[in-house]
Amino acid sequence: MSAFANTLCFAGIFLLASTLQPNVGWSQSNSPQSPALDTSPCGKVLTVTGTAHVEHPAAVLVQANLPATDVGQAKVGDLVYRGDIIQTGVNGELGITFADGTSVNFSSNARMEVNEFLYDPRGSSNSTLISLTQGTFSFISGAIAKSGQMKIDTPVGVIGIRGTAPRVEISKDGSVKFTTMIEEK
Repeated sequence: MSAFANTLCFAGIFLLASTLQPNVGWSQSNSPQSPALDTSPCGKVLTVTGTAHVEHPAAVLVQANLPATDVGQAKVGDLVYRGDIIQTGVNGELGITFADGTSVNFSSNARMEVNEFLYDPRGSSNSTLISLTQGTFSFISGAIAKSGQMKIDTPVGVIGIRGTAPRVEISKDGSVKFTTMIEEK
């Protein structure tokens, strides 16, 4: 083969290989950033009683000398990010509000993960996915439930919220009780 034919063959293989590679920008949420690099808060802690923690699994540790007491204890004003895990202790209660106006209240011994949160007040592709694994949660849904998809993942299935005020109770045995509070106008 001539050098020209070898070059064409190599260029063809290179083009074919580059079109078959996955797009690194893809993510579960179709966001241009990966969840690990998400730096925009999606919520804020409004109330805290007793023991409650907001874990930022995707956070980068910048100080190694943390005090031994109350490490991770949630405080009013703490920010919540996509990927965070929120937990309350035996005597804990916590209230969070999200950027779309959704409010979530946690009872004692509750655990929730914010899997996805995409909100643009002018958009219609808004979505939320929250995983609840234990405890009791009361919600007042915000704009995402009305203009997009709000989903709550529980041990027994996924609940779609379309503008209601649900209460979800997850027992220690994994059973789930779902009730809807009536909103009067």
